[in-house]
Amino acid sequence: MIEAKTNELREVLKTFKKHFIWAGVFSLFINLLLLTSPVYMLQIYDRVLASRSITTLVVISVGAMILFMVYSALETQRSRVLVRIGGLLDRTLSARVFNAVFKGALQRPGMTGQAVRDLDTVREFLTGQGLFAFFDAPWLPIYLLAVFLIHPLLGVVSTVGGLMLFALAVFQELATRKTLTDASVAGVNASRTLDNSLRNAEAIAAMGMTPAMLTRWQQRRQQTLVLQAVASDRAGVIIAISKFIRIALQTAMLGFGAYLVIHNEITGGLMIASSIMMGKALAPIEMAVATWKQFLAARNSYSRLNAVLAAVRADERHMELPAPTGVLELERVIAAPPMSNIPVIKGLSFRVAAGDVLGVIGPSAAGKSSLARLIVGVWNAHSGVVRIDGSDIQTWNKDQLGPHIGYLPQDIELFEGTVAENIARFGTVDPEAVIEAARLAGVHDMILQLQQGYDTMIGAGGATLSGGQRQRIGLARALYKLPALIVLDEPNSNLDRDGEAALARTIAQLKEHKRTTLVITHRPNILASVDHIMVMNSGLVESFGPRDEVLGKYLRPQAVPGGAAAAAPAAGQNSPISMV
Repeated sequence: MIEAKTNELREVLKTFKKHFIWAGVFSLFINLLLLTSPVYMLQIYDRVLASRSITTLVVISVGAMILFMVYSALETQRSRVLVRIGGLLDRTLSARVFNAVFKGALQRPGMTGQAVRDLDTVREFLTGQGLFAFFDAPWLPIYLLAVFLIHPLLGVVSTVGGLMLFALAVFQELATRKTLTDASVAGVNASRTLDNSLRNAEAIAAMGMTPAMLTRWQQRRQQTLVLQAVASDRAGVIIAISKFIRIALQTAMLGFGAYLVIHNEITGGLMIASSIMMGKALAPIEMAVATWKQFLAARNSYSRLNAVLAAVRADERHMELPAPTGVLELERVIAAPPMSNIPVIKGLSFRVAAGDVLGVIGPSAAGKSSLARLIVGVWNAHSGVVRIDGSDIQTWNKDQLGPHIGYLPQDIELFEGTVAENIARFGTVDPEAVIEAARLAGVHDMILQLQQGYDTMIGAGGATLSGGQRQRIGLARALYKLPALIVLDEPNSNLDRDGEAALARTIAQLKEHKRTTLVITHRPNILASVDHIMVMNSGLVESFGPRDEVLGKYLRPQAVPGGAAAAAPAAGQNSPISMV
């Protein structure tokens, strides 16, 4: 298998060592009990038929049945042990894999949940029939030795047959490895294309792009199917040849055995027993050939999964810090988007005191949304430090800091669940806190008008709501339990006049509650309550100072409601910021 620098998955599997040992112990007794069948046939042919003793027949038959029952019980227990290993593997790694995929999606946009499916593939292989071949393989030479002891000629026939089947298994690996690997990559690409299309279904349908996206998906899917067909054709030929060899070997064993019986070199019972033992010896090879495709899929999944775990390190736990008050500091921060080395934030430094409200304005591509992602910890700085209450944001435990941060991104994403669950961030729903957040966001009355109020189910992505409704519920989610630091990125982009008025009241109330708030906007209508304004341009701070001073310098006075010497906009007018 392809080894990653840090084989975390292998280390996890090592923790199940005792379970694998128990599976091996069960395999030991299972394979010993498999000798029951050839010994029974030997006794039937050489003792019962010769003596015609019904008593002997009954005794050995009852004994054989008891041993077969014990064999079945041990086989069941071995299967249960492997199932438990699969369950333990999932419980041990599922959260780690989920977090790795989630964190990886932040670092590498477009990353899918393939790693979770890879975990399922590895788990299913560990609990399936394919793994039994590995436990039973060590018994192959023992069975062959037993056949040699019966007669060297029969041992040679069995060994040659085993070598031929093993060679076919190796040839199947060489013939299908690269093709199946390429098919797996093509399948992942096809799934990614479909996922991206579904996420943008509205735009694709509206602009008539459906046929083009269908063609693109079909091309990648067809590539997968062609590669899988090539691999399956090759494997099918090899499996057919192996079946022919298996039948031919069985016939040859009986033929050579009959020849030896005719010449009185072995008995008829030994002839049948040797044929059965050869079958037991070759069973692991046959099982390996039959399950080779599953083995290759599991191996590819193992490699991809281990690579993901190695690339995305687990979050380190740090000592818990006191709840933050909301002091925000950036010290010479330089940052670039994931998978890019071109900085969009270029040496940014500023400080916001606890409870202050800062407005961030500037032209498109100034770096405002990038700044928001840095502040809430979605992006990591290439250099410099983002601090909350004096501590580097990267030294905070994410699950500890998260409840103290409210974030409303530009692209509002609500999740499948009730309105209350979305506002409560899918934690334990505190009804009072949910309603308080909704009232603060000015969305309580709107929610009550929904069909089932706060219990209204929201479809995936908030599809049942309008853009304005999603944005206002997203705002309530950001304000849930009044976090110490609140970052609102274009919070009025989907709002009408009434919505903007409600948002302006919300910002004023956050100021009263002494919550540190950053409001990133292109429109000045909601800036009446901010304490300071920061103007960004090309990833740099162009101006930072008191609200009226900065707005008077950069904006047309009539565009600034509530500003010094400013006239209010006309009713219903949303005046865009106009940089001088």
